[in-house]
Amino acid sequence: MPPTTPPAADPIDQLREIGREFHQRGWSLGTSSNYSVIISRDPLELLVTASGKDKSALGRDDFVRVDANGNVCDGSNRRSSAETLLHCTIAQLVPATGAVLHTHSIWGTLLSRTDLAAGSLRIEGYEMLKGLEGIATHDTTEEVPIFANTQDMPRLSEEIRGRFAAFDFSAPGRPPVHGFLISGHGLYTWGRSLAEARRHIEIFEFLFECTARARTLPAASGAS
Repeated sequence: MPPTTPPAADPIDQLREIGREFHQRGWSLGTSSNYSVIISRDPLELLVTASGKDKSALGRDDFVRVDANGNVCDGSNRRSSAETLLHCTIAQLVPATGAVLHTHSIWGTLLSRTDLAAGSLRIEGYEMLKGLEGIATHDTTEEVPIFANTQDMPRLSEEIRGRFAAFDFSAPGRPPVHGFLISGHGLYTWGRSLAEARRHIEIFEFLFECTARARTLPAASGAS
């Protein structure tokens, strides 16, 4: 008999597992966070977590399909996450995006407030930077843009579009950025696949904790 092709993984089950894992690791507590996968490019459609759901116990009905403007297009009366428009914006700005993940970790939230005035969080010199797509050496810098928090998602979406206008996400090699922070809120990152987006969350969360903890350490004297 000819070999059979294994069925494609169900994105709903994958996102449910992401929710359980991220809750256990303290990155998606309560009803915080939202996750999506791109299920169609033409027209653009995303599968995104519904609003107000405990990410540790997502059910199969806790997801909605939305169009490029964030409007529910699956005929259901469920509401998508309040931040759905940001997922749609990322999917449009970064053509290779296959999934978008948003977390509310302690370290990311704290750093997003302390570094808001600078406009970005600088991370440099860590070996774990190589876990971000396209980075091949620790001897580099990642600038994570930070945006002020607001409940006005259309306005925030336009601010992101304005900042990202300087980036060429279609160029080969290392992407210009791998994610962004919203002050006092959390991290958005993405990947070509859900697995890559999940890896970016894990790498960023490690780097955020290292960065924050390092700031509490006494400076090396440099003298013997």
